[in-house]
Amino acid sequence: MEMSIIKIGNSKGFRLTKTILDKYQIIDKVELIMEEDQIVLRPIVEPRKDWDKAFKKMHEKGDDQLLMNDVFEDEKFDEWK
Repeated sequence: MEMSIIKIGNSKGFRLTKTILDKYQIIDKVELIMEEDQIVLRPIVEPRKDWDKAFKKMHEKGDDQLLMNDVFEDEKFDEWK
């Protein structure tokens, strides 16, 4: 795909189309990798972004309780020795 380089302030850059952004799930950032004869753009994926805020909100609502006991009554830990 051929793209035009455009002036952005004192710098130059290029625009990515919505199709490319959607296809490669590019949201906020990309990693730029410079190799010998090419430049590679790779989306930065942050799957756990803002989890801390979500967990805090869950705690405030009381939604952070265990749904089942973490140890079952019939577990025998002696078997693991």
